[in-house]
Amino acid sequence: MGRILNEVTNTVHRHETGKSRFQTECGVTYNLSEDDLRRLETFQSEFGGNCTSKCGRCFDDAGGY
Repeated sequence: MGRILNEVTNTVHRHETGKSRFQTECGVTYNLSEDDLRRLETFQSEFGGNCTSKCGRCFDDAGGY
């Protein structure tokens, strides 16, 4: 299962299976520039020295919205 990092907000989203490279389950990345997104193969608690968080819509254990 792939993950998508929004480098602007430092939030990790879940990739929607069978969709385009940066399409996420929550749909929040639909209108974002691909320059601001990075594909990850595993969730990393720290990425590039910045603390990241999980999207509450994509991950049940992230608290939701």
